[in-house]
Amino acid sequence: MTSRSLAAVLASAAVFVALPGFVACASAHPAPRAAAAPAPDELGEGIELYQQGKFAEAEGLLRRASGPEASAYLAGSLAKQRKYAEAEAPAKAALEANGTHEIAVAALGASLVGQGKFDEAVNRLSAAVAARADLAYAYYWRAQAFQQQKKADRMVSDYETFLKLAPKAPEAATIQQFLSTLQ
Repeated sequence: MTSRSLAAVLASAAVFVALPGFVACASAHPAPRAAAAPAPDELGEGIELYQQGKFAEAEGLLRRASGPEASAYLAGSLAKQRKYAEAEAPAKAALEANGTHEIAVAALGASLVGQGKFDEAVNRLSAAVAARADLAYAYYWRAQAFQQQKKADRMVSDYETFLKLAPKAPEAATIQQFLSTLQ
């Protein structure tokens, strides 16, 4: 990367990032998977509400549910509401049970980047992709952390990997447009 394009990356970060460490996008978490039949329990109903984008309602149900799956979706719901500090503990709890849980990884990435814990975000997300290389949002959030650390080459690489893994993600068009300005 030339020094001019590196300067462009860092200069454009102020426009590209809506909040510290965040791309101005709607999602920044894995796309909801199609639910089977709605479960008649708090966990199932909470997951269904999460998938419908009703994060505050999902949070209420998921706080009463237990287990790693409930923790993962609770963390995701909290992160979607930008309650980053609250999202960290349940994301970490879910990842203790399943270190590559897609929703928990994305929620932890959002949580750590949202709190400005960029080094920890890079470390934890690097461990997640080392264990499972297809975690698109691990690359997305790690790219966000690299952007804040002004590590342009690593940011670009992670955004490119994100786009390969999730070309139809809500953030994809914004990321593609951003990357095209760097060339």
